[in-house]
Amino acid sequence: MASVVLQAEVAREFADGQCQIEVNARDVRDLIKRLDEKFPGIAVRLRNRTAIAIDGEIFQDPLLESIGENSEVYFLPMIEGG
Repeated sequence: MASVVLQAEVAREFADGQCQIEVNARDVRDLIKRLDEKFPGIAVRLRNRTAIAIDGEIFQDPLLESIGENSEVYFLPMIEGG
C-alpha cells in the first residue's frame, strides 16, 4: 500500500488528525476516490487546493499518474504568487 501524507490542516478537518494514511490505489484518481470514501468531502479539497508529489516528484496534472505499492504520496499546499 502507498503511504499518503496530508497537510496537518487537511488531516484535522477531514481525517481525525491522521497525517499519514496507508491506501491501496493504482493511480492518483483512484487514491483520491478511496480517500473520499473513507473521509467524505476530502476529494474536493485535495483536487482544488493541493499539489501532489509522488516519490519526491511534484506533478502538475497528476490524476492519471501511477502509484506504486511502496510509493509515498504527499498532498502539499499550492504555492501562489502575485
